[in-house]
Amino acid sequence: MQETYETLRLDRPQEHILRITLNRPEARNAMNTQMGHDVLDVFMSLMLDPGPARVAVLTGAGDKAFCAGGDLKERKGMTDEAWRLQHAIFEQGIYRLMECPIPVIAAVNGAAFGGGCEMALACDFIYAADSARFALTEITLGIIPGCGGTQNLPRAAGARRAKEVLYTGTPFSAAQGLDWGIVNSVCAPEALMPAVLAMAGRIADNAPLAVRQAKRAVDLGLGVDRTTGLGIELEAYNRLVPTEDRHEGVLAFNEKRKPRYAGR
Repeated sequence: MQETYETLRLDRPQEHILRITLNRPEARNAMNTQMGHDVLDVFMSLMLDPGPARVAVLTGAGDKAFCAGGDLKERKGMTDEAWRLQHAIFEQGIYRLMECPIPVIAAVNGAAFGGGCEMALACDFIYAADSARFALTEITLGIIPGCGGTQNLPRAAGARRAKEVLYTGTPFSAAQGLDWGIVNSVCAPEALMPAVLAMAGRIADNAPLAVRQAKRAVDLGLGVDRTTGLGIELEAYNRLVPTEDRHEGVLAFNEKRKPRYAGR
């Protein structure tokens, strides 16, 4: 993973937490081709080796937008082939985000429209500023969501609510997202990042191998029947029994101290 990117800003606000900021505020953090390449590189790197990172936070620069979706100014006049090639970069970046072995929390600080909404939905869960708005507007442009929106939204909100959102392209508020099960928590804008970092810190304090196996069990289990899912869960559980972290957790409990997890 690079330390600097043209369209992203990376920093580590706390131990074991990687913050990834979509950094095109002059364009409402819209996704251009370069951002697609940058997002793909970051999440491919995390998939291969998260290093010291135990939790990632994804947010947008500025206070106007998380991500306004695809950069339609860049797309103006694109040939069909160029459009498809660009979209392949976007979809692969978001697929790698969904496959990220460590939890990813979306801190939605403003508008999350189109591909920006899909990016937030691809995260493990969403915290949002009360001023944030969401929409899957692709239908109004003659296309449909192509980076997981038709799959992740119904899994979060149910098929009927998702169809209403998808068929109309109508924006919805953070409060509605909370009510519909899309958003986990709504905060005042100034409280958003502190709340996200507090939650990320709480996750990072837990045994990292256990967190990763819990994520894997949930994600794989959602795509299979319950009996198969129980098998996935048991396999994940048994992988943790011989780990140093499992022994440390039990020892720390009995010694009445905070565990010191090493990810081994």
